[in-house]
Amino acid sequence: MPVKQTKEATLKSREVKFTIPPLTLNKNYSVVLYALLLIAAFFLGSFTTKISYLEKNAKPVDTTAATLQQQQQPGAQPPAVKVELNTIKSIFNNQKVIKFGDANKKLLLVEIADPSCPFCQAASGKNSELNKQMGAQFTLVSDGGTYVSPVQEMRKLVEAGQASFAYIYQNGHGAGEMAMKSLYCANEQDKFWDAHDKLNTNDGYNLINNDVKNDKAASGKLSDFLANVVDSTTLKACLDSGKYDTYLADDQKLAASLGVNGTPGFFI
Repeated sequence: MPVKQTKEATLKSREVKFTIPPLTLNKNYSVVLYALLLIAAFFLGSFTTKISYLEKNAKPVDTTAATLQQQQQPGAQPPAVKVELNTIKSIFNNQKVIKFGDANKKLLLVEIADPSCPFCQAASGKNSELNKQMGAQFTLVSDGGTYVSPVQEMRKLVEAGQASFAYIYQNGHGAGEMAMKSLYCANEQDKFWDAHDKLNTNDGYNLINNDVKNDKAASGKLSDFLANVVDSTTLKACLDSGKYDTYLADDQKLAASLGVNGTPGFFI
């Protein structure tokens, strides 16, 4: 939905207060979770971020922010979805979902995203230009700001063996279908993060939204763009095969079942 106000005004209007519940995990994990809460609590315009602390023998905590569209349309809102720990664990047993690690880790991380979504790009920490455009509070630390990418912090935990991570597609911006299918294909080559990071650069953002969009005939452009991080011939063949076409709908259905209809969404 088009928004007739400046980015700065939009960002300032998205002020959300969080009540942080006590955690019963060990100190190391408690520190990590608190840090991730603070990082992911930066709400960027019209998207929904859900951060839920899910513990055994504990009631789920719902901290849902309304989307901009919901805020602009007063009236009855759909009830918030309560997500149990076992629901999150089941994601890591879903063979179709892109994931790293299993359900047995004490720390389970889920990102629901759309590669064409500017807010997902900002959270990725790889699009410095876009972060700067969103204002000082979103300027990355590497650019002299204070914003730390929640996605890259999660990645560090996964690569250190301290957490499991799942990445689920939701149509949050409308032009990310081909880019998402390229991530499925790149994951076959164990190159998910390589493709993810390049797609989340400013060049990747412009390619996705201005050139490729959801056009299946643009598989060559997308494959050429990712050629230095994945095998482009294999990638193009994968995209042209349509083998992941149905995965988009499956991911969106899963995201909706978790109560996430905007992007990005996070569960911790």
